[in-house]
Amino acid sequence: MNLMDIGKLPNEILNSLVLNKLQNNRKEVIVRPSIGEDCGAVDFGREICVISTDPITGTENQIGTIAVNVALNDIASSGAEPIGLMVTMLIPPEASLSSVENIVNQLAEEAKKTNVDIIGGHTEVTDAVNRFVLSITAIGKTINRTVVRTSDAKPGDDLILTKYAGLEGTSILAYDYEKELTDKFGKEIVENAKSLIQDISVIKEGLIAAKFGAHAMHDVTEGGVLGAVWEMCHASGCGAKVYKNEIPVLKETKLICEHFDLDPLKLISSGCMLIA
Repeated sequence: MNLMDIGKLPNEILNSLVLNKLQNNRKEVIVRPSIGEDCGAVDFGREICVISTDPITGTENQIGTIAVNVALNDIASSGAEPIGLMVTMLIPPEASLSSVENIVNQLAEEAKKTNVDIIGGHTEVTDAVNRFVLSITAIGKTINRTVVRTSDAKPGDDLILTKYAGLEGTSILAYDYEKELTDKFGKEIVENAKSLIQDISVIKEGLIAAKFGAHAMHDVTEGGVLGAVWEMCHASGCGAKVYKNEIPVLKETKLICEHFDLDPLKLISSGCMLIA
């Protein structure tokens, strides 16, 4: 048996074991799976529907809040308006009803804030997991039948990053290691870091960028800013010049990353959008 590292499948394995085995069976599917693409797209004639799916497996703190925004951010990266969510919740046997209720409250609150409906899903208690796992499928519709693809960046484009690098990762670390970080940096720094979870939606900037003719967009998640740049370059067949010192990083992110010996530019970064 081959042992694999935790995290996304490496791109070469993803290509050989997954993407290369998928067939193009329907002409209505106009954006298909590939490295770096955030969404698939289906042309229904009058409307183009974009669809994306994401699991949240790395944290339980604020898992409902994170799950909704991560899924909807993919829709936003296509320049589309989010409409609805399908939620699968896998519940460990030892979980309490209050924990389930808390997660559902987070899901409902974020759906209301982002003006989408939770239109269905599945809930199950299973010993296949030892902590909560959420998987969300998000659905949206394009504006003026235009789909923005990660793969449409062009030579000569400027690369623009919204907000700050590492927002999501900073907040997750602050929740997961609250006492350790409070002892090191004090309550104010940690509370500021935790509050960054409220800034991880990129719906607004996605719709604005699409309106003004962005060639390509990519939601910055695993792999951080540098990973997102690589994925956009790979998908588009272009290179990029990155000015590392000009990428904005918050004080809280710098301190927490230094403490854990992490690179802020490789930290999971929902909340910032890469735009070409």
